[in-house]
Amino acid sequence: MPVSQIPRRLSALLTLPAGPHIGHLYSLVTADILARFQRILDPSRPVVFLTGTDEHGLKMQQTALAKGVNPLEWCNTISSEFRKLADKADISSTVFMRTTQERHKQVVEHVWRSLAVQGLIYKDTYEGYYSTTDECFYPLSRVSRHPTLANTMIATETGSVVEWSREENYKFRMSTFREALLAHYTQAASHNAQMTDGLKVRGVHPDIHQNRIIRDLESEPLEDLSISRPRERIGWGIAVPDDPTQTVYVWFDALLVYLSGIGHPEKGVTWPPDVQVVGKDIVRFHAVYLPAILLALNLPLPKTLLAHAHWTANQKKMSKSLGNVTDPMRAMDDFGVDAVRFYLARVGGRWKDDVDWSEEQLRKHTDEIRNLLGNYFLRMTSKVIKNRVSQVISSTQPQTFQPLLDRLLAQVDLSQTVDASAYVEPESSMTVEAFLPLLDNVGGVVSHHMKSLEVAEGLHAIVQVLRQANGLLTNLAPWSEAHPPSVALSCYLTALETLRIVGILLQPFLPSTAEKLLDTLQVPSSERSIEYARLGRGAVGGENGLQVKGVKLFEIPRNVA
Repeated sequence: MPVSQIPRRLSALLTLPAGPHIGHLYSLVTADILARFQRILDPSRPVVFLTGTDEHGLKMQQTALAKGVNPLEWCNTISSEFRKLADKADISSTVFMRTTQERHKQVVEHVWRSLAVQGLIYKDTYEGYYSTTDECFYPLSRVSRHPTLANTMIATETGSVVEWSREENYKFRMSTFREALLAHYTQAASHNAQMTDGLKVRGVHPDIHQNRIIRDLESEPLEDLSISRPRERIGWGIAVPDDPTQTVYVWFDALLVYLSGIGHPEKGVTWPPDVQVVGKDIVRFHAVYLPAILLALNLPLPKTLLAHAHWTANQKKMSKSLGNVTDPMRAMDDFGVDAVRFYLARVGGRWKDDVDWSEEQLRKHTDEIRNLLGNYFLRMTSKVIKNRVSQVISSTQPQTFQPLLDRLLAQVDLSQTVDASAYVEPESSMTVEAFLPLLDNVGGVVSHHMKSLEVAEGLHAIVQVLRQANGLLTNLAPWSEAHPPSVALSCYLTALETLRIVGILLQPFLPSTAEKLLDTLQVPSSERSIEYARLGRGAVGGENGLQVKGVKLFEIPRNVA
């Protein structure tokens, strides 16, 4: 297979047992933005985008029992809700894998036997703390006393209550791989400043998580991992091969969905993932447990693990018991799918810190993109401006967009270097000559940020170009008789080129809106990749660039206006 055809691989795993919440949508949209960016970065290179649902474990068993249904029936219901969420949010995944599928069970059994034959699995008595909420075993070093409840211990990292447990189960010799894991993350940290094709960061991102993993591996022993539980305690799960009295530990089971989803152990599968997207609360499972298993299988480790922060309500974790959970489906119904995607990326795309979900802020950012993009498009294609433009162009001159734009660009010095800092804050008095170099370079700035997984910064650069474009329109007032018609032509051509380039760059973030914009501009489908996000690189308007008709890009929901 030629190098140019090696697929990019992205993944996001959704955990049950309750229905979808904003955190699930956040993970999906984040992974989708990265997947869509890779597709426009190099359209010749396919993207494998895996999502799926983790459906086994004690929580699912207890929830199904409380609802009076069998676990599989409950899993079918909840998994369907996640599929609906992904469809609603315009998620472009190529694979959806459930841990209840037979193919996944076969992979779990295959991996278990592969480890067992190497002597990496042994039976022992586990004695320690277990959290039903986190479905996780915790060593003494990772638990602490509850701040208010007497005789109650909690997981230090998640705050979930833990209970002392003593049981016979199987263990994986994870301790064997401590040095290899430490070497991997230490090397990844040292390489993150180096540029590579398509992606600039390695290991765990943001580096706050990678540094913690390195510190933990350096400072404390890596204990062997319990990878089963007695069947009498947890019946809902995959039975341990050749031992029906034990159930495969839910996280061992769930993490292998990344392998079952791409067809392991068949030859020629697309492995390893370029990016895995997870919430910060499950970093250890993905940064320690899964890599140790992969090392045991002699498989390459995932290149980058993107761990995002949480959406909160009044600085508190969203919880049904607190009544502060936001329904993602309702948010998209109320504000529009692309408006919610825009908000998630604009406000949440910096990963490190938890972000408060605010309907007021969602409304503010919905108005922001609607005004900067939607209203700008309608203003620039108004009859008033088109009439003024027609006064400059005679009927004998070519009406196509490209020659007219080339004439304008010939008057501008595009050789000047534009630093990324120029996209942080807009200038108050912008000219066409100063604006066009910014527009010409924005594609490179966005690509730089996206390769570094800086989604919010990439989107911010696009927004700032739109802000500059709107400011330019206000400054030059092409509709005003106080200015010659040539100003209207210059503004019109600049606006169409702005909309074309911005439309290309917004495809990962606002796929439906960007497609509508590019279709209206009659930008050929073959000219919608990053390489065309430069001045003069693409066509607009077909045979007559002066007859582009503005359309409403955003609908205003009736109950939000």
